[in-house]
Amino acid sequence: MATFRTHDGLELSYRVWEGEGTPIVLQHGFVADTNANWMSVGVVAALRAVGRTVISLDARGHGRSEKPHDPARYSWTAMAADVRALYDELELDEVVQVGYSMGGVISLLVTAADSRVRRLAVGGIGSGVIDCGGIDRRVIDIEELTEAMRDEPGQTPPLAGMFRILADAVRADRAAIRAVVAALDESPIGTLADVTVPALVLAGEDDPLAAEPERLAAALPDGRLVVVPGDHMMALVDPGFASALVDFVK
Repeated sequence: MATFRTHDGLELSYRVWEGEGTPIVLQHGFVADTNANWMSVGVVAALRAVGRTVISLDARGHGRSEKPHDPARYSWTAMAADVRALYDELELDEVVQVGYSMGGVISLLVTAADSRVRRLAVGGIGSGVIDCGGIDRRVIDIEELTEAMRDEPGQTPPLAGMFRILADAVRADRAAIRAVVAALDESPIGTLADVTVPALVLAGEDDPLAAEPERLAAALPDGRLVVVPGDHMMALVDPGFASALVDFVK
């Protein structure tokens, strides 16, 4: 993986798979990284199989990117700026932006602000974007999520516990992840009117964080919806997820 210095000096890690066509830029979800969200589940392989250039960024605090423990270094605005800084670093004139969960919210923010995005695909989010302005905080409690990331957590609900299991599986820096959690309590999206490019919403039928995805698709000026089997973690594993993404970016 390569690295670059982003807008505020943090060193971020990214990977490029060379191919043809408009580059597809992937932004993973909370706690995950390039491998967990995109490589291990076959998304990168599916996009490479049709010859596309694929680029994946490890968000600040995640994967192989720098992991400060200061909550002030994390915000939706900063993470969206990181994606745009990667466009600059690689001198990209146009992209297909793809994001999952946290990365889906980031990708909406990037698309609204950057004309280099020509198509957008988001997964793992739904009506929470409309009703909560980002992550659906009706189903994920910030305090419970913070507790789940402590060295010796108390009893946590299944959804928060699921993220703790993922954090342990990817060997996440839990102190950095707790700092990231503070950013999730913001409501960064006030309108979707500025997301004017063709957009695909991908949602697992049993994903509580992607409830009512049809409302999100309908709120996008040029949105469409594909629902696949699975919850928040397993929707990415279903072959229909990668297949729908490939069909959309052709």
